Amino acid sequence: MADALQKTYNRLPVAFERGEGAWLWDTEGHRYLDALSGIAVCGLGHAHPKIAAAVADQAHTLIHTSNLYRIPLQEKLARRLSALSGMDQVFFCNSGAEANEAAIKLARLHGHRRGIERPRIIVMDGSFHGRTMATLTATGNARIQHGFEPLLEGFVRVPFGDSAAVAEYRNHPEIAAILVEPITGEGGIRIPPEGYLRDLRALATENDWLLMLDEVQAGIGRTGHWFAFQHDAMLPDVLSLAKGLGNGVPIGASLVAGRAVDLFTPGSHGTTFGGNPLACRAALAVLDVMQAEALREEAERVGARLLRLFEERLGDRPEGVEIRGRGLMLGIELDRPAGGLVRAALERGLLINVTAERVIRLLPPLIIDDAQATEIADTVSDIVLELIKKEERHRISA
Repeated sequence: MADALQKTYNRLPVAFERGEGAWLWDTEGHRYLDALSGIAVCGLGHAHPKIAAAVADQAHTLIHTSNLYRIPLQEKLARRLSALSGMDQVFFCNSGAEANEAAIKLARLHGHRRGIERPRIIVMDGSFHGRTMATLTATGNARIQHGFEPLLEGFVRVPFGDSAAVAEYRNHPEIAAILVEPITGEGGIRIPPEGYLRDLRALATENDWLLMLDEVQAGIGRTGHWFAFQHDAMLPDVLSLAKGLGNGVPIGASLVAGRAVDLFTPGSHGTTFGGNPLACRAALAVLDVMQAEALREEAERVGARLLRLFEERLGDRPEGVEIRGRGLMLGIELDRPAGGLVRAALERGLLINVTAERVIRLLPPLIIDDAQATEIADTVSDIVLELIKKEERHRISA
């Protein structure tokens, strides 16, 4: 029964029992087009036959042994991710929060190696890095931090997208790293100015800081490249992945390069479940399908189509609608609260999300076709225009 669950979510009044591709069916038999992908997780859609076959076969073979022993599938996945990203080494865990926890620990190890007694990490306003104590502290959202004080020390906050604000900490004796999302997810699909990541890379190199990128939401092909940092032709020292890597099977990864290599040593970090054979087999199948079906390229093409469709329907609105996105990571920011649009979309058979109070967040599966993209654009545009019209009528009548 639902009342046996701790009340940590305001759940919508719908329960899904099966899925196929970009579609979900609820327990009443109603069909929904999924424009959220389990929050950027199911990039290959639901019940993908090749993923299902890989998971089922591995479940019949070997699910878990622990990291006390070699895991060949883990080693194979590490080589694949390293080749795709240009990074050198991988630590596997179970979630994005755990990948970011690993990054924070790496930053502190790096700082102590430099002789810094109390290392600090530069983080960004409006960011989201997880809900563990360290990642919650790094997150730039006071609302979700409330009630969990005292938060951890060791973080310095600056505006997102402002490399000059980071440069003010040049030569600061306690800074050890920068932690940043290339595109904010929970913070409202904000895309930084051109050259921002390259500027941060230069600052990190100049000051012997680690540059740590949280691509938990933006990674694994969602933005049209395998990783969002590849739009900027640079390389971080630490890269956090999760969400789309397992298409619903929990897996996270912390990738390192350069000065972050070999900071972790035996006993300095670990996990019970991370990188087990089942999770790694699922992730390898995800990478296989994405490469075979050119889904990274499709995300770029269909995402550009969605942006055009939204510009045609909403781009000239006087209400200050702002449309932004990269690949299939899109946000439509209104000049008013938009939370009610989630229910409005649900009633029309479309799953969306609203984040940062005013931003409609769209993270559809990378497999959506043009007709499904058009349906998403039409439905979202319709409910936005209906909201604006309804509130205008209310204003006039008042």
